[in-house]
Amino acid sequence: MDTPRAVLFDMDGVIVNSEDYWHVFEEETLFPETLADERPDNDEITGMNYREIYDYLDSNYETTVSKAEFIDLYNETSKKIYGEQVELMDGFDRLTGTLRDRGTKLAVVSSAPKSWIQTTIDRFELGPFDLVLSAEDIDAPGKPEPHIYEHAAGEVDAVPEDCTVVEDSENGATAAARADTYVVGYRTEANAETDLSMANVVVEGPQELRAELLD
Repeated sequence: MDTPRAVLFDMDGVIVNSEDYWHVFEEETLFPETLADERPDNDEITGMNYREIYDYLDSNYETTVSKAEFIDLYNETSKKIYGEQVELMDGFDRLTGTLRDRGTKLAVVSSAPKSWIQTTIDRFELGPFDLVLSAEDIDAPGKPEPHIYEHAAGEVDAVPEDCTVVEDSENGATAAARADTYVVGYRTEANAETDLSMANVVVEGPQELRAELLD
């Protein structure tokens, strides 16, 4: 494909390998401490904003804590995950640098709160980006609904059809597809079983992603 007008990167599981750590947290801490008996698969909630995760779990499972307690648990865990544990996608700086040199608009579009995104950007000295957008910046339902990607396209002065989205989760890929963007499913060991059928193409790791976006 031609170099896209704008590339919108999801953060968790794409820019950094945070899903590895979030899944461990969910399975070993979150679900045991906040749910009664039945527990969801990780893919059910991956890609969703954590406030909406609580609402989803409260509607579909038996929660045992308040929303405030649930959010505190996530926020406390995020400090270690983004501040200490996550690793940056191999070659991400080179990839974004080349795209930037070609005139491509670059954005981070994430369900994570702005503070989590900023911690990641500061730690790895990423950017500059034309847009950093959190689900909490818009007054609309988050992924898998399309609103965040529709909003992001407008913010970078593009129509969704001229934007390429890089997503690793089923909810994220669904949101991007519903927004009529070109969706690149990003496959790694952490999401080997994730349904990315909503993507236009699925790439395996950073080298295939680079080839898809640049060649």
